[in-house]
Amino acid sequence: MLNFIYWPISAVLWFWHKIFAYPFGADSALSWILAIVFLTFTLRLLLFKPMVNQMRSSVKMQKFAPQMQAIRDKYKNDQQKMMEETRKLQKEMGVNPLAGCLPVLAQFPVFIGLFHVLRSFNRTGSDVGLTVEQNRMTPNYIFSADDVQSFLDSNFFGVPLSAYISMPSEMFAAFPNADFSRGTIIAVAAPLILIIVLATHFNARLSVDRQEARRASGKQQAPASEQAAMQMNMMNRMMLWFLPATILFTGFIWHIGLLFYMVANNLWTFFQNRYIFAKLDREEEAEEAAIKEAKRATAPKPGVKPKNPKKKGGKRG
Repeated sequence: MLNFIYWPISAVLWFWHKIFAYPFGADSALSWILAIVFLTFTLRLLLFKPMVNQMRSSVKMQKFAPQMQAIRDKYKNDQQKMMEETRKLQKEMGVNPLAGCLPVLAQFPVFIGLFHVLRSFNRTGSDVGLTVEQNRMTPNYIFSADDVQSFLDSNFFGVPLSAYISMPSEMFAAFPNADFSRGTIIAVAAPLILIIVLATHFNARLSVDRQEARRASGKQQAPASEQAAMQMNMMNRMMLWFLPATILFTGFIWHIGLLFYMVANNLWTFFQNRYIFAKLDREEEAEEAAIKEAKRATAPKPGVKPKNPKKKGGKRG
C-alpha cells in the first residue's frame, strides 16, 4: 500500500550505505549509521528552501496580524466573506499558508517509511513469520540478501541496529552473531531516547524564546485577543513538553537505527534554525534600514521650507 514511500526510502538509504561502505566496510555498523544520518540530511536539504520560505511567510503574517484580526472582527458573522478577505490579504502579502505545511508534512512519510524499511530487515517472529534462514536470504525492497545479512550482523555496542526495547524475544534469534539481552538494548537505546527528548525540547525552546524576544522588542504583535493568546500558549506547551513526552513514552518501539535518524534530524534542526533566524533578522534589519533611508531622502533639508504645489485657479485681484 505504501510502496511508493518504502522503495524511494530504501533506495536513498542503499545509496548512502554504498558510499560509506568504501571507507568503513559494508558490514560496519558505522557505514549503516552514517547512511541513516545522511538519508536524514538529504531530506532536510531538499526541504531547506521551503522551510526558509515558510519562516519568512510566518514573519510577514506576524506583521499583518492586526489586519487579519480586523477582518475576523468585521466578518465574524460571515465566514465565507471572512475567508475571501483573508485570502485576498494573504495574496497581497505574498503568503501561502498551505506551503508552510510542506516541510513538516514531508518528514512524516519519511519517518514512517524508514521505520518500516529498517524493521523489515528482521521479519522473524512477525506477521510474515520467516525462519531465521529465510529472513537472511530474503531481499528487503532494494536491498539484496547480502545487504540484509550485513545489516543484521551490524551492531552498535553489541546491539543490532534493528533491535528495539519491546522487540519480541523470538526475534532475537535473527541475530546469531550477536550476544545481547533486553537489558543491553535498554542500555543503548535509553541514552539515545533521552538525547532526542532533550534536543526536541531545546529546539522548541529556541523558537519560543525567539517569539517572546520579538514581542518584547515590538517586532511581533502580541495576540489580539485572549482566545488567541490561549491558543498560542497551548501550541507552545505542545512544542515544549507534549512532543518530547511523546518521544519519551514511545521510544520503546523505535529500533536503534531509527533513533539515529531522530538524533540526526534534531541536530540538523538546531543548526538550521539558528542559520535561518539569523538570515531573517538580517533581512528585516536591511528592510528597516531601507525604509529609514527612503524617509530621510524625501524629508526636507534643515532650514528649508517644504515646497507646496502651486494652486490652480485665477490670479489674485
